[in-house]
Amino acid sequence: MKELKFDFNMEKSIKVKGLNLYYDKFQALTDINIEIKKHKITAFIGPSGCGKSTLLKTFNRMNDLVENCHIDGLVEIGGQDIYDKNVNVSFLRKNVGMVFQKPNPFNMSIYDNITYGPKTFGIKKKSELDAIVEYSLSKSALWDEVKDRLSRNAMGLSGGQQQRLCIARALAVNPKILLMDEPTSALDPISTGKIEELLEEIQNDYTIVIVTHNMQQALRISNYTAFFLMGDILEFGKTEQIFSSPIHEKTENYITGRFG
Repeated sequence: MKELKFDFNMEKSIKVKGLNLYYDKFQALTDINIEIKKHKITAFIGPSGCGKSTLLKTFNRMNDLVENCHIDGLVEIGGQDIYDKNVNVSFLRKNVGMVFQKPNPFNMSIYDNITYGPKTFGIKKKSELDAIVEYSLSKSALWDEVKDRLSRNAMGLSGGQQQRLCIARALAVNPKILLMDEPTSALDPISTGKIEELLEEIQNDYTIVIVTHNMQQALRISNYTAFFLMGDILEFGKTEQIFSSPIHEKTENYITGRFG
């Protein structure tokens, strides 16, 4: 088996063509076509249950863990079909990190949360691990708040701090793409603002795809927006265009709060 090589320097980080996804006999995604640009923030918006998170999870093959889930079509990252039998899924997930809706720090120290991934991929030298911890926590705007208590249990952090820790943990393995599934929905406005500022600061280093129900958040931070409806992408384009002059009436109805 020959392991496939990814080219993360390509302008289009993610390319989806003719994607259909089924949970047993239920079709959750229908003929999805989208290209996501490198080092941009792309927002997925739409009503609950319309396929946003389902598509997000195809990008790091999290749907592999769901029984009776099967897909056809193309999902290409770094120029490679990620559902090819020769793809190393562990390597894929190292490069395509994910942050979930609710903060999920490990029940261990702040330091160990950050170093867990790097250790898994073979980094053992303490000086290297120390550097990764400082870099990741600095990137997630958390270093100054926790640098003097790295040995304390991460469960003692506030909700907003825990979510930034989870972002730092994802960054610690040096991914190229960061997937975020409603990362601020459980947070207060101040914590939400900090994470939005963080995403704008790091977007030049990472391709970011974020699922959000917050229309103002999508408008504030994303470069591109995809509007989902009933398992399909009804409209996709630059965020400013989607919000100021959407093509479809259903898109306009959703972003103005008339349905959804």
